[in-house]
Amino acid sequence: MSSNKQAITLLDGGMGQELVKRSSKEITPLWSTQVMIDEPEIVHDLHADFIRAGSRVITLNAYTMTPERLARDAQIEDFEKLQLAAVNAATRARASAGISGVRIAGCLPPLVASFHAEVSPEYDAMLESYSKIVAIQAPHVDLFLCETMSSIAEAKAALISAKKTGLPVWVSLTIQDNGQAVLRSGESLAEAVAMLDEFGADAKLLNCSKPESISASWSKMKSDQGLTGAYANGFTSVDSLIPGGTVKSMESRSDLDPTAYAEFALQWANDGAGLIGGCCEVGPAHITKLAQRLREEGYSV
Repeated sequence: MSSNKQAITLLDGGMGQELVKRSSKEITPLWSTQVMIDEPEIVHDLHADFIRAGSRVITLNAYTMTPERLARDAQIEDFEKLQLAAVNAATRARASAGISGVRIAGCLPPLVASFHAEVSPEYDAMLESYSKIVAIQAPHVDLFLCETMSSIAEAKAALISAKKTGLPVWVSLTIQDNGQAVLRSGESLAEAVAMLDEFGADAKLLNCSKPESISASWSKMKSDQGLTGAYANGFTSVDSLIPGGTVKSMESRSDLDPTAYAEFALQWANDGAGLIGGCCEVGPAHITKLAQRLREEGYSV
């Protein structure tokens, strides 16, 4: 179907939850990193599955590989080795999938815990840690994705650190699930978007929030600068996840199958989103259906 609708770049889905489902090991606070240590082929295979589903940007499986988390939960001396293992899994998957045009995104996650801005390090310490991650990943990636940013300071530290490479930097914010367009920190989404524009983010996204919350807050994402996008989670709630805890406490929604998720994503596309994927509990089947529905509606993916 020919159309003048904008092209949509499909991101991957949630690595961590899908890896936990595929792994034979016990869940630990290191979560996706533990799978990287114990069963690296599962990581490779999942990356490849997302590519075959339609993802044209895959993100390194490095979400829990921060200096702060490794110091708390493992051996900090493994930091570089683990980062490079994540790079290896993604680059091998891209090669083995044999599909052209796939980009690899470096991963700049929350340094201590998702959703809890109050436990983030001081700003200068965040800059230092993000710079360490960037230095290892930069030679191997096509862009950086600063994701699940819970506060303006966290987002700024990640953005500034990644911008020094000259690579494109996408920043994804996570918002409260109350429809009020505020970050998990309680700060205004509009203020966060203004900061990202000021410091030159190449794309602004929302992630790891309920799709309903993203839709309700989408008007605050509008700006004349850069791409916008979204990738929601499929949790009933994130309130039970505490710093240093495991994802065992999280419950997935029963009403967000691939068809239902694709309808939310179509709404974001219709509202101008150019980058769409999935976060926790959104797997390759969701991306397959999303690609299908977008094409049916006249989008190029």
